Amino acid sequence: MLGLVSTETLTADGGTAELRAFLHGLPGVDQVGAEERAARLSTRSIKTSAKAEAIDLAIAMVDLTTLEGADTAGKVGALCAKAVRPDPSDPGVPKVAAVCVYPDLVAVAVEALRGSGVGVASVATSFPSGRAPLEARLADTRAAVAAGASEIDMVIDRGAFLAGDYGKVFGEIAAVKEVCGGAHLKVIFETGELVTLDNVRRASWLAMRAGADFIKTSTGKISPAATLPVTLVMLEAVRDFREATGRQVGVKPAGGIRTTKDAIRYLVLVKEVAGPDWLTPEWFRLGASSLLNDLLMQRRKLATGVYSGPDYFTLD
Repeated sequence: MLGLVSTETLTADGGTAELRAFLHGLPGVDQVGAEERAARLSTRSIKTSAKAEAIDLAIAMVDLTTLEGADTAGKVGALCAKAVRPDPSDPGVPKVAAVCVYPDLVAVAVEALRGSGVGVASVATSFPSGRAPLEARLADTRAAVAAGASEIDMVIDRGAFLAGDYGKVFGEIAAVKEVCGGAHLKVIFETGELVTLDNVRRASWLAMRAGADFIKTSTGKISPAATLPVTLVMLEAVRDFREATGRQVGVKPAGGIRTTKDAIRYLVLVKEVAGPDWLTPEWFRLGASSLLNDLLMQRRKLATGVYSGPDYFTLD
């Protein structure tokens, strides 16, 4: 258990030498064991009644996302309408957690979602590469927050992380957190570029120490994006971080999660690894664009016995 690590060594200055000593002192990840456990948990079967509850929970955890160069105000407005009423014919379907857009479209989303309770997330900080001067990334964040974003999804500088410049990465996360004000900060690792599960564990602890409210797997722009073994390691990290520090941090797998079966596998993973405290939209999100349609189709199939097909619901 990482709770055995003395929290007295966790200084606030983010010094690279201290961070390197701490991060490389974390227990190594048994990659084969993590993959086997994730695969085993993914085969769990659940009863029909539990499946219905799981689908509604997954819908409520979705960050409905559009991050394309061709995004328009009209597209974002339509996405926001779907976020509030995913199935206009069934008012019992829960709202999604948030809509995620580029910073220049935050104001559109904020206006469309006003009073709905659905959050507005924005991928600031030179998404998806994170390769821009810090001041430009901070300005990006300030603009999104000023426009009304309640959540900021930032990307780390993977080059700096992989080069072992942990102090730089720590400092940049802390700086973005500071300008977020009251907005929650989700820190994206782009785990497909981190290569090893050891690096995923190190990035998780680094981000949490720097002030992340959520840790997030991926931008969805490269493959592999979210995977069950990667998410398992991140869930272990937030569980152990809370035990060591008393602070709870959320987890968001994003990219490649397209089916109801996928979503339910992640919910099982959350319950078995981190525990039921994380089984709420406050602490677990699913970053997705096409997932919601499949959740709605499977929900209707359970309720009516009829499979509606992909064209029944509006396309994202």
